[in-house]
Amino acid sequence: MTILVDKNTRVLVQGITGREGSFHTKMMLEYGTKVIAGVTPGKGGLRVHGVPVYDSVEEALAKHPEINTSIIFVPAPYASDAVYEAIDAGIKLIVVITEHIPVHDAMKFINYARMKGSIIIGPNTPGIISPGEAKVGIMPAHMFTKGPIGVISRSGTLTYEIAYALTKAGFGQSTCVGIGGDPIVGLDFIEVAEMFRSDSETKALVLIGEIGGNLEEVFADYVLKKGYDKPIVAFIAGKTAPPGKRMGHAGAIISMGTGTAQSKIEALTSAGIPVAEKPSDIPKLLARVMKG
Repeated sequence: MTILVDKNTRVLVQGITGREGSFHTKMMLEYGTKVIAGVTPGKGGLRVHGVPVYDSVEEALAKHPEINTSIIFVPAPYASDAVYEAIDAGIKLIVVITEHIPVHDAMKFINYARMKGSIIIGPNTPGIISPGEAKVGIMPAHMFTKGPIGVISRSGTLTYEIAYALTKAGFGQSTCVGIGGDPIVGLDFIEVAEMFRSDSETKALVLIGEIGGNLEEVFADYVLKKGYDKPIVAFIAGKTAPPGKRMGHAGAIISMGTGTAQSKIEALTSAGIPVAEKPSDIPKLLARVMKG
C-alpha cells in the first residue's frame, strides 16, 4: 500500500501545452505514470506526447471519467481558476506545482477544497512520488527507490538530495510528499504523517523542514501529545539564515521567536525526534532509530 498515488492513479495535466507542463508530462509518462489527458483552454484537439488535450477540465472528464488526480502547471495569475475548475469537476487529488500564487488566493482554494472533499498538495510543491508506482510531480525519478521510508518535505531540491542519500545508503522510500514551501499549504506535516501512520509499508519517517512559519513546531507538539508509533528523523534547512531578514523563499519568514531553525530544532528534539546536522547524516540517524 502507498499513500496518495499508486498504479491506479489516473492523471490530468492542467497547463499541458506550456514548456513545464509538456516537459514534465513526458517525464511522468516515461516513469510509467498513467497520464490520461491534458487541459489548455483554446488548445483542445492537440496531442502532447500522445496525450489528448481538451479546452476544459469538464470536457476532459466527460471523455475520461477515470481521471482521479490533477497536476497544475498553470502560471500563477490563472492557477487559482485552474484549481477551482479541478475541484468543481470532482477531482479528489490536486497537485499544485505553480509558485508565486498570492497567499490569500491559496487560502481560499484550500478551504474550498476541504469543503468539497478534495486534497490539495502545494502550492509550490515538487509533487509526490511512490517509487515504482507513480510520480505526479517534477522530481528527478532516478534519485528515488522503493522501500520503507516515508518522506515529508517543505523543500524542493532537498527532497531529491535527501532521497538520493537514503537510496545510496540502502533506504528505499514508500512515498515522498512535497507539501509545498509557501506559508499556506494544503496537506501539512501532521496530515501526511497520519496517512503514513496507517500505511503498513512505511516503517519510519524523514521530515524535511525549513526556516519560516511554524509547521515544524506544530508537528513536534502533535508528536509530543499524541505519540507516534514509527521512528522519525528530521532535518531543518536554513540554519545559517539571519533572523529578522526576509529570505527569498515565500515560506521563510521568521517572527516572534518561531520560525527560526533553532526554535524548530528545539521543538523537534523535545518531542524525541532527532535532528540531523546535515542532509548526509540522515541515513546514519535513521539506521540508529530503526534499530531502536
